[in-house]
Amino acid sequence: MANDETKNNIEMISERIIVKGMSCASCSAAVEKAISTLEGVTDASVNLTTEKASFSYDPSMIKLSEIMDAVTNKGYSPEEESTDDLPDAQAIRHEEELRRMKLRLITALVFAVPLMIIAMLHMFEVPGLKLPVFIDPHSSPFNFAAIQLILTIPVIFAGSKFFTRGTKALIKRSPNMDSLIAIGTGSAFLYGVYALAMIWRGDHSFAGALYFESAAMVITLVMLGKYLEAVSKGKTSDAIRKLIKLRPDKAVLIKNGKEISVSLSEITTGDIVLVKPGSVVPVDGEVAEGSSSVDESMLTGESMPVFKSVGSTTIGGSVNYEGMLKVKVTRTGENTALSQIIRMIENAQSRKAPIAKLADKISGIFVPVVMLIAVVSALAWFIAGRFITFDRPIDFDFILNIFVTVLVIACPCALGLATPAAIMAGTGKGAGAGILFKSGEALEVVHSIDGVVLDKTGTLTEGKPAVTDFIVFGGADISETLVLAASAERGSEHPVAASLVEYAKRKGLSLLEPSDFQALPGKGISADIEGKKIIAGSKVLMDESGIDVTEALPEASKFSGKGKTIMFFAVNGKLSGLAAASDLIKETSRSAVAALKEIGISVYMITGDNRDTARAIAAQAGINNILADVLPGGKADEIASLQAKGMKIAMVGDGINDAPALTQADVGIAIGTGTDIAIESADIVLMRGDLTSIVSTIRLSKATMRNIRQNLFWAFIYNIAGIPLAAGVFYAFGGPLLDPVFAGAAMAFSSVSVVLNALRLRGFKL
Repeated sequence: MANDETKNNIEMISERIIVKGMSCASCSAAVEKAISTLEGVTDASVNLTTEKASFSYDPSMIKLSEIMDAVTNKGYSPEEESTDDLPDAQAIRHEEELRRMKLRLITALVFAVPLMIIAMLHMFEVPGLKLPVFIDPHSSPFNFAAIQLILTIPVIFAGSKFFTRGTKALIKRSPNMDSLIAIGTGSAFLYGVYALAMIWRGDHSFAGALYFESAAMVITLVMLGKYLEAVSKGKTSDAIRKLIKLRPDKAVLIKNGKEISVSLSEITTGDIVLVKPGSVVPVDGEVAEGSSSVDESMLTGESMPVFKSVGSTTIGGSVNYEGMLKVKVTRTGENTALSQIIRMIENAQSRKAPIAKLADKISGIFVPVVMLIAVVSALAWFIAGRFITFDRPIDFDFILNIFVTVLVIACPCALGLATPAAIMAGTGKGAGAGILFKSGEALEVVHSIDGVVLDKTGTLTEGKPAVTDFIVFGGADISETLVLAASAERGSEHPVAASLVEYAKRKGLSLLEPSDFQALPGKGISADIEGKKIIAGSKVLMDESGIDVTEALPEASKFSGKGKTIMFFAVNGKLSGLAAASDLIKETSRSAVAALKEIGISVYMITGDNRDTARAIAAQAGINNILADVLPGGKADEIASLQAKGMKIAMVGDGINDAPALTQADVGIAIGTGTDIAIESADIVLMRGDLTSIVSTIRLSKATMRNIRQNLFWAFIYNIAGIPLAAGVFYAFGGPLLDPVFAGAAMAFSSVSVVLNALRLRGFKL
């Protein structure tokens, strides 16, 4: 669930509940209105696709049970989330519901198909195909009508949910799609019963005014559409289910030197687990022993295996390749990276994008308006029949056709699915590529940003210094000097010292053990190596130690001008070497910046470094806009300053000091390799450490928004064009008249087409 918020110094509780019984956009709009209008409730959002309502509430003003009662009073069934509502349990329930829907659909088809044949066959002259005399409308009109009634009743039972839910919603004064179906098909069915009674009384003309087949086929086709829609909607949640499958049920625990297979629930922080080659890493942890390559692609989107050795972090759900690893557990249960990723995706899919509010507002009033249009259309044709064609009886048959068709064609199913289906598909696609959207709003807003502000350290750069240059003086041997310098620095905890040790190891040199080591805070170190006195550090330390570094100053000045950190080395009181270290930019940073510029995004670098150092790093990355000398607390102010110029800004960072700026930005993007606080403050998390994912994020956002607009366009056009056709407006001027059966088919498949269009995002290439 989302983090708790504070409002007026009172703790607000963020909650998410399941709402069953919703069938269209007007349903979700009614539930959302019921919740949002309650005093003490804020940020209410109801998602039709996931069947979940999320909101924040003040427990001092309202209780959760009262909120759920408000939903119940609207005719829906709210339930609290529990462990049974985890995505894997939901998937099982979804499959069970699909099985029941399929069974009901088959039942309806078994009776609706012969019903259509009996009702329509006599209208066509097909050689060799005629109705038996005992059910022929001309020879046996009563039997003809009675057999249709008998075949219709099982279809009515198969689609009973339309009537129970629709009637309940009407009683609660929240009519929905089910209400339209119930009224329309119910009217047709009751008129058919009336016609049967008239035939029984001797008026055989009513044998041509039966509407049983329309009622049955509309119900069957809507059920077919709902079934296909449910199958398609299930595919939009594949990302979560795939992530769930990554989580193993058991782990090999090492206890008292023995290997024990235990359930994951028994693993606690600090335990040591064994990860064998080819098996799944069960938990988040740190490698305590061994080395291996690990596939983290399902979590980070990174296709190349990542090498792990002692001290490396592991992510539960990744796959170990060839080596044996002993991993010390650092996080379990809901705190693991995998669980947090799943929670982020769920939150993103349950929270609406702002564009969804347009469809919701329309859908909230759509059903009552449609019912009014149906009544007005029927009355209009009744009046026309009464006063314009007074020379012949009023055609109730025709009027009922108009009434039923308007109700059926106007069901706002497609409107309700247009946005959530695309959001689910988009967030799922992003998750597979290591891009985690925390909300639908983040997915929408990022496509319209004008500028990206990149934090320097850890975002543009690797976040740790690396030695780039090592020079010797006075004829010293470079390998010998490097061994002495790196060996002396082994005792230091300074990052630059560590980078020198790493540099020597990369050169294949064997280091020595220092003695009489002394750290000189802010200056450097001194140590003895095999009888030689080594001093390493700043020029200040060299000056204090009486060591002449004049020979090295030109090189030192050159490196300093490039933003590099300088470290001098002296052996037995004489200058012997100089090392230059720099926080190197990531390999992908320059290409990412170029790609952002190419799509018209202004790129800024923000750093606390001085302008000269900042300019050197920015030049390497290809960035022209530099925000330097910015104190940690001033980053948010710089973002606000850019926003004041009318720009929409995305801030990208990874550190604790980036959190305020991430929050201030229109979209906060955190690097997944960064701190937990930065990740919590951001709207989007990039699981990979490089910046190329930013471009992919923007492209995916644009594709998703384009998909949503396509869905909304077709949903609106469908209803706008369908209602006049169904109401007989075109027929009045000699045009076509829509049959209820075709209206039902069109309505059902419009919903399916919207979901299928959304699913195209799964094939989008990032």
